[in-house]
Amino acid sequence: MKIKSKVSIALMLVVSLVGFMLAVQYNSLNHQPAERDTRDIWAIRNEIAEQKQAQSELLKEIRDMDHTLYTYERAKSEDPEMALIETVDDLKKRAGFTSLTGPGIEIEIQPSPESIALGLPIETIPADLLTRFINDVNRMSGLIIEIDSKRYTILSAIRDINGVTTVNGLNVKNPPFTIKIVTETFEDSEKVYNYLLASPLHDDFYIDNLIIDIHEPSEQIELNGWTERVDMMYLQQLPKGDN
Repeated sequence: MKIKSKVSIALMLVVSLVGFMLAVQYNSLNHQPAERDTRDIWAIRNEIAEQKQAQSELLKEIRDMDHTLYTYERAKSEDPEMALIETVDDLKKRAGFTSLTGPGIEIEIQPSPESIALGLPIETIPADLLTRFINDVNRMSGLIIEIDSKRYTILSAIRDINGVTTVNGLNVKNPPFTIKIVTETFEDSEKVYNYLLASPLHDDFYIDNLIIDIHEPSEQIELNGWTERVDMMYLQQLPKGDN
């Protein structure tokens, strides 16, 4: 009887221990996140940097709007019509409707020497590659861009239409073609220049038999204004005399 009693107690202890271990394991599984973040520290740091850049650009836009509003409010008491004209002109410049000249750089997209030596056909730059280049450059704030003489603004779209890459609905010619970037200061142009020299996008372009030829910064880079018609779907001009 004593042996049976000891065996029974041992079995109960084993069962209790197994049950306890299963409970601990179940509890730990329930507290694990549904999806683990497997990115390395640099990927996380890059995402944080992008979010901070976006926040900085939004704050700059708010400051610019506040300055425009302040200027208009101050001037409208003296000359309301002139204040309105100056405000409209300033908004046109920001939206890219006017030509401008300033410090910046020129980037020439060319066929790679190997593709020329092998006699490969020169094809249009892929729309996704051009979009990736523009997005990468736009990490820096305050840039004004022109692609193959086509002004790139917040209204612009880069698309593939029947196998041809377009900007603002206009065809981008086969390489070589030029991308111009104007910055706020010459120092900013140097930053963009150095950034592009070390950009990993060179490898992406080379895969598509293209190279990026980055010219040194210049004090005078001229950009064209937006030449396309803007459709006002919901805005209507009131007759004179109406409020």
